[in-house]
Amino acid sequence: MAPRITPKRIAEFIEPFRVKPGSKVRLPHDFDPEAGNRSRRGADAKQILASGVEMLADLQERLAAQDSYGLLVVLQAMDAAGKDGTIRHVMSGVNPQGVSVHSFKVPSSEDLDHDFLWRYQKASPERGSIAIFNRSHYEEVLVVRVHPEFLANQKIPASLRKGKDIWQRRYRSINDWEHHLVENGIRVVKIFLNVSNEEQRRRFLSRIDEPEKNWKFSANDAKERTFWNSYQKAFAEMLSHTSTNHAPWYVIPADNKPFARVAAAAVIANELIDIDPQYPTVSKEQRDLLQGMRGALGGDADHGRHGAADKAAAAEGAKPA
Repeated sequence: MAPRITPKRIAEFIEPFRVKPGSKVRLPHDFDPEAGNRSRRGADAKQILASGVEMLADLQERLAAQDSYGLLVVLQAMDAAGKDGTIRHVMSGVNPQGVSVHSFKVPSSEDLDHDFLWRYQKASPERGSIAIFNRSHYEEVLVVRVHPEFLANQKIPASLRKGKDIWQRRYRSINDWEHHLVENGIRVVKIFLNVSNEEQRRRFLSRIDEPEKNWKFSANDAKERTFWNSYQKAFAEMLSHTSTNHAPWYVIPADNKPFARVAAAAVIANELIDIDPQYPTVSKEQRDLLQGMRGALGGDADHGRHGAADKAAAAEGAKPA
């Protein structure tokens, strides 16, 4: 039987992963990727996840029924940190009609003709739904920062690309956009799956050594590993500048996959618990109308049964003796 989880336990469980707004983050010094391996709850991860998934399913159903709030889940990580598996396991129990997953690839020519947040705004969740960004607008201060040549292709006036000020401006634009979403009822949950260099190396090797995982590996994976330190610096800067009171970051230790999935489910559940979506209330007039409809439906059922019996009797009486 899955351990009982309560809102208080969930809030206490995720608090160590929260990036305090205004703090300066150092990776991996401030958040240990291997912490999940030492957690006392690691052994119970599957049971806790099952309980958490059940809770998420109930909360998501109420979110859809209320149709007032939406939820944007931002998922960022280094390659092989387990983003796809986290989405698959954590959202396994929810209604797929209420959840959309967006994985943003290389921007199109149309995307490049707009500001850098344009394509992400288009994919933001509707009220009553959950949208998951598997990689997100934060790629614009991560990959683009590590690879400046990408910035040169974004058609930004040369005078606006000079110096480090562009990253400060992008942090500000992201914070303002997320604040705008929250003020309009679209909550934002941000999760960074924090995998260690050594664990990523092991997972890459397994993709090479195990035939059923070969499809996951690409030459670009190995190439990007050479930029590990640059990415860690970019992630640390991102966490420091964009963890806000309205949309804080949660840095989840990802070396232990089961633990990471439990923690991700807890972060999402905590936000939905805070929203506390409720089924719409029905007025007395509406209830009276429903009861009238019920009576009509019940009468139809009785009429159908009696009608069928009368027809059968008539047919029986019409048979020759």
